[in-house]
Amino acid sequence: MSGLIGKKLGMTSIFSEDDGRYTPCTLIELGPCVVTQIKTVENDGYSAVQLGFGEKKEKNTSNGLVGHFKKANTSPKRKVAEFKSFSKEVALGQVLSVSDVFVEGDFIDAVGTSKGKGFQGVVKRHNFGGVGMSTHGQHNRARHAGSIGSCSFPARVFPGIKMAGRMGGDRVKVQNLKVLKVLPEKNLALVSGSIPGSNNSFIVLEK
Repeated sequence: MSGLIGKKLGMTSIFSEDDGRYTPCTLIELGPCVVTQIKTVENDGYSAVQLGFGEKKEKNTSNGLVGHFKKANTSPKRKVAEFKSFSKEVALGQVLSVSDVFVEGDFIDAVGTSKGKGFQGVVKRHNFGGVGMSTHGQHNRARHAGSIGSCSFPARVFPGIKMAGRMGGDRVKVQNLKVLKVLPEKNLALVSGSIPGSNNSFIVLEK
């Protein structure tokens, strides 16, 4: 599984060269990423390649991480991620760009952190019916959850009941997105569809 770390820049749309359709897509800055560690079965119990992306001030980095990045002869990075079974041979400290891993037409998975929505009710959080579809006992509060099933027995709320609460800010993976265009001179890639996270948030793309 190969991949790179990038930054979501925003959304746009292009005409697809295959069928001429107008396709919405996400613009992602991918790399350059530095190989900060190569894990092996002998030393770590599993094989993986760790990549770093984004510059970080040394004064804001712990001494342990400063030493970790110096082993790879690079400056501290803001985001690191591991990729198991990397498809190509890499060396410690090697710099990878978008054209080294992805080509147009590849199908990839995108991992990001969804936008935080704060404390939300059941209509927004769990798609309850709301106005005009009153259920569960409420009669004058159309956006409330209503009855949640507990009575004198068992006299408690079972875990996992759909209720109001904090929404968003979760790790989300979107699978089978197509790389529509690669711009290696600018370290940019256009990926079909939407990708979780706000603009300027970190995204991990896996192939």
